Amino acid sequence: MSKKYKLAIVGATGLVGRCALKVLEEKNLPNFEYKLFCSKKSAGNVLKFFGKDYVAYELKENSFDERFDFAIFSAGGETSKKFAPIAASKGCVVIDNSSYFRMDPTVPLVVPEVNSPDIKNNNGIIANPNCSTIQAVVALKPLDDKYKIKRIVYSTYQAVSGAGKKGLEDLLNKSSGDSLKKFPHQIYNNCLPHIDIFMQDRLHKRRT
Repeated sequence: MSKKYKLAIVGATGLVGRCALKVLEEKNLPNFEYKLFCSKKSAGNVLKFFGKDYVAYELKENSFDERFDFAIFSAGGETSKKFAPIAASKGCVVIDNSSYFRMDPTVPLVVPEVNSPDIKNNNGIIANPNCSTIQAVVALKPLDDKYKIKRIVYSTYQAVSGAGKKGLEDLLNKSSGDSLKKFPHQIYNNCLPHIDIFMQDRLHKRRT
């Protein structure tokens, strides 16, 4: 009899979480069962997944006591900071989509098409790079294998969807001032030269 795997999706009600659910439906992995987690505010929401109704449960410190094989975290850095180590301590392998562990040298930073063997060198948490980095390195890897790239000048223009549901709402509302939920200035018909949080250790050395 084939082994059954349990997968937790953290941040299931957000933009990235909902996209993850769509991809999982497309992949239709065999022998998997799923449980959806979200913030206290979104707890109780019902999402259609594989044609069924799934309730999203509030993420708590004891949520991983029931034992999961894997967890996909797409709920932001603070959530990953607090709950990913808890999940890993329970024997769950976390795939973290936030920026929190990207600078941690003890956590493998993986793009499967580029460095999949590094997945095995995890201590319970696997990070993935920024979305624009993932796209770039997939194309650059075969070029580097053949020609050995020495230098890259790379500029990105990020979509508001990368800032999550609140960022998208700021765009759709065309708002500014106190009505903004995510951005410090109006984002509609605008471009802000700022992404994520500026930290002292990231000014000169980046691992995105």
